Amino acid sequence: MMKKTVIICLSILFIAIGDNAAIAQTVHFDAAQLRHVIPFGGNAWVNAPDTITDEGLIGLKSPKTTAGIYFRVSNAQDLQLALVVRVPQGSSTLQLSIGKNTFVKKLNNTKFDTVSFGKVHINKPGYIMVRLKGTSKTGAVYADVSDLVVTLQKADNDISYVAKGSSFHFGRRGPSVHLRYPVAGDKENKVKWFYNEIIVPKGQDVIGSYFMADGFGEGYFGMQVNSATERRVLFSVWSPFNTEDPKSIPDSMRIKRVKNGSNVHIGEFGNEGSGGQSYMRFPWTAGQAYAFLLSAEPDQLKKTTTYTAYFKDVAAGKWFLIASFTRPQKATYLTHLYSFVENFEPENGDKVHKAYFTNQWIGDSENNWLELTHAVYTGDATANANYRKDYAGGKEGDKFFLQNGGFFNNYIVLKAPYDREATGQKPLIDFSKLPVK
Repeated sequence: MMKKTVIICLSILFIAIGDNAAIAQTVHFDAAQLRHVIPFGGNAWVNAPDTITDEGLIGLKSPKTTAGIYFRVSNAQDLQLALVVRVPQGSSTLQLSIGKNTFVKKLNNTKFDTVSFGKVHINKPGYIMVRLKGTSKTGAVYADVSDLVVTLQKADNDISYVAKGSSFHFGRRGPSVHLRYPVAGDKENKVKWFYNEIIVPKGQDVIGSYFMADGFGEGYFGMQVNSATERRVLFSVWSPFNTEDPKSIPDSMRIKRVKNGSNVHIGEFGNEGSGGQSYMRFPWTAGQAYAFLLSAEPDQLKKTTTYTAYFKDVAAGKWFLIASFTRPQKATYLTHLYSFVENFEPENGDKVHKAYFTNQWIGDSENNWLELTHAVYTGDATANANYRKDYAGGKEGDKFFLQNGGFFNNYIVLKAPYDREATGQKPLIDFSKLPVK
């Protein structure tokens, strides 16, 4: 509980992304105005060796550390700013800057207080970034900071940040966005093959990215950036048994491996439903096209479906078998076709991830092919809850695209339909020569 409010002239680094101008000046904190408590735990990033936890920036200790906290405003107005901060031992000097302007304040409060530090004027809507660092200390750490407090001059019904009580993990990961490909009614229950291509622009292949090409009712198939040295092509199929623990799945409901490529790892996954997982380590390159081909073979007598995934290095003209899995309890062709872009690394939620999706085709069991040129752009719970508005999707040139993360300003409203130009050239696939191992 806060014992008191300290009124001091503390200036803050306040940068408005997208050329929003900010002017810092000294004011008193007006508690009667609309007040937003923006937790560092869900909205801040910091460079090593310091870290952000759910409690905030606790134990800021390195002189090389700069922390940044983000939120978005939807109208121009004055904002009054405060930090919820303490200095556990001794006294510390904190430096906060606005563009080229630097402001310094010495603090020595040993308990968390809401410290008022100034007023800024924002000229236009967009994301705001606030930076903080320590410059001197007599104790072990510069400070502990839990929240940024923003008091508005006038109501903003579209202000965006990850709120207290929500998942900071998913908030820091950022919004995921999808392209959903509707299939005409006469083709809806006949889709045996789904073909799609991905191009990740150079510089958008951030660690933690999952660029998913062929999503379907029972799984997904795409490519990831897993580390600075490892990239994967990943294919997963969910079990019909609803659990987060794959070891608890009864044998009758397990995903069964049929075959896999020679350099493909086969395993299980959990924590997002459970099922069978396969991945191939492959050094795919930003700027180049990669193709994904997925098939479904229903067995009506056994009530099972076998899903098989193939990956193509388009530049090399080479197909790879990823894996083939049999899923029990249901005989079906491919349904609910979609793609997505996701960031699974919270520490990289402040970076932009983007991919182009093109040349979508479906084929039936009689080798009749149809080009999919229509997609509906949607978002996940983080986007729909208005916690983050750094998402975009739709059409650029002759391709669909998806983009998320990085706190860019020009977000695109969700749930919009888009159409791309048809190529009229179905993929040339010699099915007899697709790899079997």
